[in-house]
Order: sequence, then C-alpha cells, then structure tokens
Amino acid sequence: MLLSLRGYGIDISIEPAGQFELAINAQKSVDDLLEIYKDNFQRILPVFEKRNQLLLCLGYQVKSSIDDLKILDKPRYKCMYRYFDEYGGSMGQNVMKGSASLQVAIDYFDEEDFKKKYFLANALSPFFYTIFDNSPIFEGEKYHKHNLRQTIWENTDKDRVGIFDFSLDKDLTYKKYAEKILTTPMIFKEKGEQTYYMGTKTLEEEMTEANAESLVEHGLSIVFPDVRVKKYLGIRAADQVPYPYNMGALSLIKGIFSNRDLVDDLYNKYSSMTYDKAQALKKEATSKGIFAKYEGKEIYLHGLELINLVKNSLEKGEGKYLDPLEKLLRLKKVPRDIFENLYDEDPKRAAYEFSLNKFVDELKK
Repeated sequence: MLLSLRGYGIDISIEPAGQFELAINAQKSVDDLLEIYKDNFQRILPVFEKRNQLLLCLGYQVKSSIDDLKILDKPRYKCMYRYFDEYGGSMGQNVMKGSASLQVAIDYFDEEDFKKKYFLANALSPFFYTIFDNSPIFEGEKYHKHNLRQTIWENTDKDRVGIFDFSLDKDLTYKKYAEKILTTPMIFKEKGEQTYYMGTKTLEEEMTEANAESLVEHGLSIVFPDVRVKKYLGIRAADQVPYPYNMGALSLIKGIFSNRDLVDDLYNKYSSMTYDKAQALKKEATSKGIFAKYEGKEIYLHGLELINLVKNSLEKGEGKYLDPLEKLLRLKKVPRDIFENLYDEDPKRAAYEFSLNKFVDELKK
C-alpha cells in the first residue's frame, strides 16, 4: 500500500483513516507557498476526480460515523489506536480517524527566542482554534457548539495534547520541555522494519547512549500539543480551512512570528495569560465561539487587532492574503459559519465550495 510520496517541493502522506496530508517544504514567502500549493493540486486533483471524489477542506469528517471508518494497515497507527483505547480519553478514535488541521512551522533562533515564541504561540492557541473553527458537522449531524477539533483533542490524551501545563510559565527552558518528552509514554518503538508496542513505557526508561538520537526524534514526534517543538515550532490549532482562508492563516502566523519587535510587543501584551486562563478561554469558546472574551474583549476583536498589527510586518503584497480573513471577522463569522449556511441550502454545494476541486477549477478560468 502506497502511504507517502515526496517531490515537487512537498511531502504527501495518508493519515490513519485516509485523510490526505500535504506538507510544503519551507519557503521564504506566502506567495511561494501558494504557487507550490497551486502547482501540486493541479497534478493531484485529477486522480480524485477520476473517482468522482471531492477533497474537502474541513476540520472534521462530515458524513461517516467514526466507527464506520477503518484505520489504515500501518503498524504505528495500530499501536496509537490501541494506546488511546487503553490509556487515553474518550475521543482518541475521533482525532485519529476524523480530524484534519492546518499546521504552520516557524523558526526560532536561540533559547530566549524559543521561550518568547513558544509562550506566545500557546497564549494565542485558543484564539487560533476559534478564528479558524471549520468543523460544523459531527457524526453526520450539525454540531451546535464551537471548536469541535479542540474538544476532541482535549479528550484524547492529557499526557501529550493541548497546552502543556508549563507552557505559559515565565521560567520556561529547553530543559523543561525536554523533561516533558522524556517522561511521556512513547506508545511504540520502531527498530529496523519492525514496530513494537511499548504502552506506558517512557523514553527515559528505554533510552541508551546508542539509541538516544533516534529516540529523541521519536519522542518529539509522538506528542501532539497545540504547539509542538522540534527544530522549529509547529503551530497546530487551526482547523483545515479552504482557500483563501488557509493563506490568511499562514500570513497571520508568519506576520506575528517573523518580526522580532512584534514578537516582543505581543509577548508583553499577552504576558498575563496563564495555563488556567487559557483553559478557561478554550472552555468558554466552545459555547460562545468568537464572542468568548479574554480580558473583556471578544476573540474576534483580538483577531482583528492581530491582523492590523501584522500587515506592516509582512513582505510586500502578502497583506492581501489577510483581507478575506479580516472581512470574515468584521462580519463576526468564521469559516464554519460559511459552510453551515451553504449546507442548510444545499449540502452538495457546500461540499463543493469547501473543496480543493473548486480551488483547482477556479485556476482553470
């Protein structure tokens, strides 16, 4: 079974229940990312269209019950499925088989830069979940709360998801994050062609001088927090959203984190955020969406302020990618609201409008 491909500036992989993942190699500009995105989906979409299929850009599977989705025959997926079933929360199946996200990687330069960006990315995580909420359907029925993907992650495995309880500490260090990785159950271990289920055994228990490098790489990848640390920071809160909102998300995050002065300003602006406050904001946003308040101001207003701040920090011309997102927030809406309105009128049209098929069709005009 073919599960991954590489080339043309991208990596393609298939997630546990067939979610299609496209990862674009690091680029200097959002313009470059968009060109690679366009180029590759013009190659890829004909494969789906020959099968009369749409490739949807949504945060959660819209049709099937989670029990009806089969997990792919890949050893690591089977180990994770078993672990979540034995030790995780109530929604491990849902996160593995039903969800899809938009993830953005950003650089950090040294420990001080890491500390500020990691704090800021975690502080903004509740805002990103809410502004890019795009999960209006659950188990084939309309979902009447907000931030479904966030709720699923929060009920998957407290050891390795969400905001780590030290993430908003002012004394954050590389060492503190490393200690978290070392003491988190490793789920499985790969040796040669074999994959072994490890259950609750930790990296620290299994590590030797000989295997340290490979186990560290594994340990960094087997946690799934809102902000994951490797040689870069992976910001993982946004649902999968269609064009142009995906480019808006990339531009917003690039604009925030590529300007050191702005990082400093926002680090100070959100310095009062704590783990408890972030968790409370996440909880409130599940019922109120963008009208949930942080320090007396609704989330959508925080989003508009961030957009206004970052426009000056982006490369020339990249601010245009923020315009559709800004327009949406000024209407006090998020992507799921657009899909939901279309769905009420015509479910098939809603699916097409939020598909990559439509994106590629527009390129042909």
